[in-house]
Amino acid sequence: MANAGCGSPATILFLFLFQAALQKGAAQYPVVSQNLATDNVSVVEGEMAIISCRVKNNDDSVIQLLNPNRQTIYFRDMRPLKDARFQLVNFSENELRVSLSNVSLSDEGRYVCQLYTDPPQEAYADITVLIPPGNPIIEARDEVLSEGNETEMTCTAMSSKPAAAIRWMKGDKELPGKPKVELTYDRMYTVSSRLAFTVSKEDDGVPVVCIVDHPAVKDFQAQKYLEVQYKPEVKIVVEFPQGLTREGENLELTCQAKGKPQPQRVNWVKVDDDVPSHAVITGGDLYIENLNKSYNGTYRCVAANAVGESYDDYILYVYDTAPSTEPAAHDSRAGEGTPRTVDHAVIGGVVAVVVFAMLCLLIVLGRYFARHKGTYFTHEAKGADDAADADTAIINAEGGHTNSDEKKEYYI
Repeated sequence: MANAGCGSPATILFLFLFQAALQKGAAQYPVVSQNLATDNVSVVEGEMAIISCRVKNNDDSVIQLLNPNRQTIYFRDMRPLKDARFQLVNFSENELRVSLSNVSLSDEGRYVCQLYTDPPQEAYADITVLIPPGNPIIEARDEVLSEGNETEMTCTAMSSKPAAAIRWMKGDKELPGKPKVELTYDRMYTVSSRLAFTVSKEDDGVPVVCIVDHPAVKDFQAQKYLEVQYKPEVKIVVEFPQGLTREGENLELTCQAKGKPQPQRVNWVKVDDDVPSHAVITGGDLYIENLNKSYNGTYRCVAANAVGESYDDYILYVYDTAPSTEPAAHDSRAGEGTPRTVDHAVIGGVVAVVVFAMLCLLIVLGRYFARHKGTYFTHEAKGADDAADADTAIINAEGGHTNSDEKKEYYI
């Protein structure tokens, strides 16, 4: 569309008079209409804002855009205001859309979309200018810390609008801070947050992060790594022997010490006694040859640095010499001279078979004797059953025969 910002004097005079009439009517009869719509705008300082005046049902009425001082920015598609940062984006009977580039804090305020009807209709668009804070700054009370001590940190985000919010993270854990907000003379906000916490040796090398939340910026943060000193961690490692310590064997122990700062040397002592005179101590290693029971006791490795001292103990108990498991020297055959193992399951099976066989034998013999005893009594009584009287029965029972059955033999 053509821009009439530099039109003829007559055109400018007409616009001026028309604007005055509109302003007078609007001042007397301001009406907020649902037929006219616009939107609030939030814009970061230095960027571009878009203001849109939209008409749902237009009857060829004039539409214009006014600044917070109610000066006409655009009258239809003409710009009476001599501010080149305002540019026409779109003009139709249903919309007037204008852009404002390089927005500054002075541009903030309420802009008016006005439809010249009787009475005039108005809608309001509030422009809010966002000003991001400067780079956050972390200040630490202590540069080097010792485990168990408390420290403080302060994070500051300056000159923002609106006020920023500050969060703290130590590693992956969020910590609560104490915020403080100050309003400066130029309507800006300076926000600071103070964090206090106690450190441990696990915090060494862990980052403490100050995170600034503001609608004008994302992922705005600063961090500081903790440096924590701690006393040594001491551990005794048995290099030899791997099993029980027995008389005549050798013992080798290694003392491992780690701290910050690193301990320069370690000491070996025997609790409540002296270290054997022939023991060899080289750095963190303790070596004792030809052990015997007089060496029993607690051996302690002590390590120290600027923070403190730590130790670890090893209790030595010397056992008797292990018995020999080798076969007799005069017998070279493998397996000889060692006790034979007996399979108890085989023995049990043999005993069970023998018992079963004996039971079967007893049953067979019992049945045999019972059968023959019954037959004997039957033959004894057979003659008595056939006798005619008692005398004859006695004779027959004793093995005799009746006269009628007796056979006679003759010899010639």
